[in-house]
Amino acid sequence: MSSNPASPTPVKSTGMHVGTIRAGVAKKDPILIADGVRRQFGGLVAVDVEHVEIPRNAITALIGPNGAGKTTFFNLLTGFDQPNEGKWSFNGKSLAGVSAYKVARMGLIRTFQLTKALSLLSVMDNMKLGSPDQKGEKLWASFFPVLWKKKEIEIETQALNLLKRFNLDTKQSEYAASLSGGQRKLLEMARALMSKPELVMLDEPMAGVNPALTQSLLEHILNLKSAGMTVLFVEHDMHMVRHIADWVIVMAEGKVVAEGPPGEVMKNPAVIDAYLGSHQEIDLGTITGRISIPKSGKEK
Repeated sequence: MSSNPASPTPVKSTGMHVGTIRAGVAKKDPILIADGVRRQFGGLVAVDVEHVEIPRNAITALIGPNGAGKTTFFNLLTGFDQPNEGKWSFNGKSLAGVSAYKVARMGLIRTFQLTKALSLLSVMDNMKLGSPDQKGEKLWASFFPVLWKKKEIEIETQALNLLKRFNLDTKQSEYAASLSGGQRKLLEMARALMSKPELVMLDEPMAGVNPALTQSLLEHILNLKSAGMTVLFVEHDMHMVRHIADWVIVMAEGKVVAEGPPGEVMKNPAVIDAYLGSHQEIDLGTITGRISIPKSGKEK
C-alpha cells in the first residue's frame, strides 16, 4: 500500500453496458443479476427491484437517500433475508433460498455498516474465522492435529500476509475490541478476502471512519478490482463515488431509478429529485462530499 497521501486517479472501466443507458440496462458480462426482487414489511415495500445487473471486474456504487432500501437489498442478495418474490443469480447460479454461509462459499462476500468483528477474539483469530475448509473445525477431526495442522499453518500465513497488506500485522495478537472504528473496517475487509471471493459487497465502508484512514480504505477498495475481483458498495458520499466507481446504480423508495457512469448520474434530474425532493440545477457531488479526494488530473 502506498504511503503517499495522494493517489493517482483510478483507471475507470467503460463500455460495460448494452444499448441505451437506463435503469435496468443489460451488461455485457454481468456477475450478478436480479429480477423482480420484492421485499415487503407489512404495508411497507422496502425493495421492489424490477431488474438490475452488476458488471464483472468493476467497481459499482449503490447509492440513494436514507430509507431507499440499499441495505435491505444487500441482505436479500447475500442470504441474510429472503424476499417475498423474485429471483437472482450469481455467476449464473440461482441464489434464491440459499443460506448466507452457502452464498459466501460460492464466492460472494459482504461486509456490514456496523462491523461484525468478534471483540473478545484476537485480530489473528478473527482472520482465521474467514477461511473455509478447515478440517479442524469438525469435532471428530479436532482430536487429531495431524489432520489439520498443515492447513492451520497455511491459514495463518495467508492471514498474516493480508494483515500486512492492510497495515494490521502489528495488531495481530491484540483483541479486536482494541481497534479503532477504521481499523475494524480494515479488519472486516481483510477477513472477507480470506475466502478468496469473486464479488465483495461493502455496506458503507467509510461510515464512522477517521479521515486519517480514509485514503487507505479507498486504495484497498481500488486494489480489489486490480486483483480481479468485482466490488459493489453502498456509499452516501458522492465525491468518493465519483472518484472510484466505474458504474453507479441509484435506488429510491425501494426501486432502481437510474444508473450509469458517475459523472452522468450525478447530474441526472431523477437522481437529484430523489435526494433533494425537487429538481434543482446542481451536481450532487458538490453537496454530499464529506471525504477529501486529492485532485490529480481531469475527472471523466
